[in-house]
Amino acid sequence: MFSRKLRFLKTWLSLPIPGDEGKVLPSLVQLSPALLTSLIVTVFVVGCQKLGGLEALELRMFDALICLRSIPEPDPNLLIVAITEDDIRSQKQWPLTDRVLAEVFAKLQRHQPRVIGLDLYRDLPQKPGGDELLKQLKADHVIVITKIGNPKNLSVSPPPGIPPEKIGFNDLVLDPDGVVRRQLLFASGQDNQTIFAFSLQLALIYLKAQGIEPKNNSRYPEYMELGKTIFFPLNSGDGGYANIDHRGYQILLNYRTPEIARIVSMGEVLSNQVNPDWIKNKVILIGTTAPSIPDAFLTPYSRKAGDDFKMPGVLIHAQMVSKIINSTLSNQSQIITQTSDLFRFFPQYLEILWIGIWSMAGGILMWRIPHPIKQGLALIIGILSLLATSYGLFFLNIWVPIIAPIFSLFLSGTGVIAYKQIHNSLHDSLTGLPNRTLFLDRVGWAISKTKRHQSQCAVLFLNIDQFKRINDSLGYEAGNQLLIEIIQRIKNCLRNQDIIARLGGDEFAILIEDLKPDQNASFVAERIQKSLLSPFNLNNHNIFMGLSIGIALSETAEGRADYLLRNAHTAMYRARRLGKGMMQVFEQTMHVNGIEQLELETSLRLALERQEFVLYYQPVIALNSGKISGFEALIRWQHPEEGLITPEGFIATAKETGLIVPIGKWAIQEACDQLKIWQEKFHWQPELILGVNLSARQFFQPDLIEQIQEIIQRSNIDPNGLRLEITESVIMGDVDTTINLLKRLKALGLKLSIDDFGTGFSSLSYLPRFPIDTIKIDRSFVGQIEADEAGENLAIVRTIIRLAHALNKEVIAEGVETAYQLAQLRSLGCEYAQGYFFLKPVPADIVTAFVESDPEWDSNRQDS
Repeated sequence: MFSRKLRFLKTWLSLPIPGDEGKVLPSLVQLSPALLTSLIVTVFVVGCQKLGGLEALELRMFDALICLRSIPEPDPNLLIVAITEDDIRSQKQWPLTDRVLAEVFAKLQRHQPRVIGLDLYRDLPQKPGGDELLKQLKADHVIVITKIGNPKNLSVSPPPGIPPEKIGFNDLVLDPDGVVRRQLLFASGQDNQTIFAFSLQLALIYLKAQGIEPKNNSRYPEYMELGKTIFFPLNSGDGGYANIDHRGYQILLNYRTPEIARIVSMGEVLSNQVNPDWIKNKVILIGTTAPSIPDAFLTPYSRKAGDDFKMPGVLIHAQMVSKIINSTLSNQSQIITQTSDLFRFFPQYLEILWIGIWSMAGGILMWRIPHPIKQGLALIIGILSLLATSYGLFFLNIWVPIIAPIFSLFLSGTGVIAYKQIHNSLHDSLTGLPNRTLFLDRVGWAISKTKRHQSQCAVLFLNIDQFKRINDSLGYEAGNQLLIEIIQRIKNCLRNQDIIARLGGDEFAILIEDLKPDQNASFVAERIQKSLLSPFNLNNHNIFMGLSIGIALSETAEGRADYLLRNAHTAMYRARRLGKGMMQVFEQTMHVNGIEQLELETSLRLALERQEFVLYYQPVIALNSGKISGFEALIRWQHPEEGLITPEGFIATAKETGLIVPIGKWAIQEACDQLKIWQEKFHWQPELILGVNLSARQFFQPDLIEQIQEIIQRSNIDPNGLRLEITESVIMGDVDTTINLLKRLKALGLKLSIDDFGTGFSSLSYLPRFPIDTIKIDRSFVGQIEADEAGENLAIVRTIIRLAHALNKEVIAEGVETAYQLAQLRSLGCEYAQGYFFLKPVPADIVTAFVESDPEWDSNRQDS
């Protein structure tokens, strides 16, 4: 199962990106990674939404949109009689007596209100005046309250002697965050009898005077209809909700304004200070607004006004009454609809489509836009467009999820950006072909498959003959064009499943899988060479090109991908020695000519005894000051006959034979001895640091710690001036063992660095665990900054620097050769750099004189 997941990931990473040359694909196929990413993100976000992971954020967004809407005038159909703190103090008791309330009702009834609602529990008499109050409550157009309650919240009975049709429940539905956003219109009581809400009872009496009474809709019998308005019940997943308890008949409360209606105090009513016009034909709600009475609740306005702001219950019921009345009266056309004054929602399938559209928009935008800054701006514009669209729908009383599509847009966009970064690190920027890293990975999979299916695969290593001559004579643009045309001809000779990769400037490799016994990889090589017989027309020149091809079969590779590629490479070199346009099949005898290999190994052993190895040093420059901050020690072989030999001429053999261990130990000792000289001579520059490479074989020596400790003690250096540099591929071998070993090295007081960083991507997730001080960016990325018009290598360098800084690591850039590269690295905040721009590797005596001259570089320097 795990291997299938890995195969899926590698397939996803091999999908094309915009700008891949030499590929003629339908636009849908070119977009396939973006579409696939968008689909995955949509499924993920919808899943999170349905599980309730986004509900809290969606509800906060709902509250914000409620507060953003323009505030209309208070509802003229309502009047609220508020029992204030002053009223309670003037009466000198709570609850108020029945006689006081009876007097309030009498004063109001005198001015012919349409309906009066009492939002106070009167299940128990409050003498004196019980008979007087009961007489008022039994009057026409008066509604009193009861509380249905629940197991956690006990019920409250209505006043005794009041008929059921004059009673409404005042229970409020609270969301998980305690905010009232929903309105329960009616529900079933303990005896399964339908009970209307307090607000609905008031609204029905008011609307009855307009000739409007509730009934079941003819098309949707389970839905309530008032006039021409259908009140569709709220479902558990509507809008931004996930799985709310939607029992009863609920609607989403569309708040009108915080100041829902005109408010007068009970004292003003009793003292006849209320204008009769405010009462006549109005809905009157009587309730408490006194802070000392716990009858206030959080609303969407609470967060804006402060989390401690709560709206009295009587005002919330007024919101509900207002919404029912206005929703009904504003929609008295001949067509029965759900009025726009009530909230509407997308069906579930449209919600998923809504989220998917924004996810796709984020993925496609990031797919089409190559520049990182433009990508960031596009994401911001996309999110702002989503917010504007959602607000426009909300203005029309359509509530759609907002947080979910924002997440989907952002995750799809960043996912595609990450895909492109990883894709670019595994593919050649010019041709779009897999690079060496990805190719070796595919070869490894192919070799594994041959073992399971008893088949065979082959690798062809191709080198374009005299390609450098094209670049020198016609220029690099012409050379690039020729490369693309050659690749296209090669592809025409391959099957769809065959893989071609670019390994270097003029070197390519082809993986051919599932070779049958009657098939031969040489036939493929012959087809490729024949395809190049016709000339290429380049800048009106007919150019004839040839290929040297080496072929290696999987049976020669001992089950290892790098061995198979090496064998094909060896066969290609044998073909080149035979002449242009030749091919050779690998044979075991071709392994670096046995005699030459033995001679080289013998010479290396003698070189160790005769002390023929020398160290050269290349300065590392601090970019903030332009001064030398240290050096890197680089080994050379002073051969008595062939002169100075660079590592390329012997390091591979040293690694294969194990001689790299004693050579590496000598190099560290020699470097530390020289460091001691410089620490004493340049004591005024204590920050001078010398970097020394540590090979894979050295790193995993069982006594490595003891060796390094002994060298430090013998040379008597300050270990803070020594930096050991380990390549990225070495530390990724056994991560846990590596981390333990690095910690033990750090305990010696020296510094650690990851060398050639960026040549792979597997170490990123482990990087924070490594106790390192610096990261060295591989010269392949730095060297392409200037030539890479698309800015992809610059983006990789920027990403590595940001990653290092986020982990509090310093960065050294290798291979700086031009002022432009230096300026770019400085602008990205890179701390250190080295390369031929400053100074090529030189012997220790030249370095000493160089430091004494106290040189300084800036970004405008054009020579070294």
